[in-house]
Order: sequence, then structure tokens, then C-alpha cells
Amino acid sequence: MSPTQRTHATGRIDVATYDPQTYEEVDAGPSLVEIHVSETFTGDIEGTGVVRFLQAMQSDGSASFVGIERVTATIGGRTGSFLLQDAGTVESNVVHGDWFVVPRSGTGGLSGLRGEGGFEAQLGQQASITLDYWFE
Repeated sequence: MSPTQRTHATGRIDVATYDPQTYEEVDAGPSLVEIHVSETFTGDIEGTGVVRFLQAMQSDGSASFVGIERVTATIGGRTGSFLLQDAGTVESNVVHGDWFVVPRSGTGGLSGLRGEGGFEAQLGQQASITLDYWFE
């Protein structure tokens, strides 16, 4: 499969564990929070993920975050692991993020995996996900 032959994957993420730890608070301005999450992927991506997010959280609950996630899964009949680099926001209890497969992070049958996509969820609910992927 060449980079021009992309496959559109869809599915969902269910959060298994969510562990936020505030590591810096200030009187005025956002708090800094590190969040450890484990989750299950279903749909065109079947597997599990572990992620560590760094988040800047405002007093009204809105936030901006970045993260790196290791996903161990089966995609398109291939099994292995890969890294996703995430960035997103929380606004009005809606989480929206974009992600991409970190180059050269695929292992096993997912070696050479590349891709980009994103996710959206109501805060505390399962996320709808997409990943447009290809193999180098």
C-alpha cells in the first residue's frame, strides 16, 4: 500500500482508567495536570491503549492538552503496536482532538504504519475516532 492508498478507519474508545494529577496550580491562570489513561479501542482498530496527557486546565473546566499514546492493536488484519501523538481541547464539556501516527513507531505487523485522524467525545463518555492510515 502506498501513501496515496489510504484506508479510513472508524471506531470508538472506551476509557478503562483515568487518573489526573495536578502538578502546578497558580492563583490566576490555568492549572497544569498530568493524566494517565488506559482505554480500549473497538471498530476498525481493535486493541488497547495507554496514554499520558499534559493538560492546561482553566477554572471554567476548559482545557488544552497534548499526549503520547501507545496502542497495541489489530488494524486491517495486521497486529502490532504504534504511537499516536495527540493534541486537543476541552470546551463546553466536549473533548476534541487530532492525532497522527509517530513515524517509525510501528512494530510487528504494523511496522511502517503512518496515519492521521482524531477523536471527539462528550466529557466522560466514549469517544468516536477516525484514522486515515497507510503503510510505507
